[in-house]
Amino acid sequence: MSNIDKNNRLDENPFSYRSSKNNTIFIDYYGKQVKIVKGKEADKLLNKLASAGTDKEEQLILAKITGNFKRGNEKS
Repeated sequence: MSNIDKNNRLDENPFSYRSSKNNTIFIDYYGKQVKIVKGKEADKLLNKLASAGTDKEEQLILAKITGNFKRGNEKS
């Protein structure tokens, strides 16, 4: 995993998620919603998150599901 997160940004826990009653998952990045996952994909995601051993693994799963939205030139 050291090659995946070279700058240790996932240690800050930038991703969080919420799930609703109708099996919809809302993924947030530093408190801003970046993705909504529904249906079978949401079931798969919840299973992966449940099997994650550490917080960093959970953060990596959430980072991968959000896709490539960070390019390095965003303003904070």
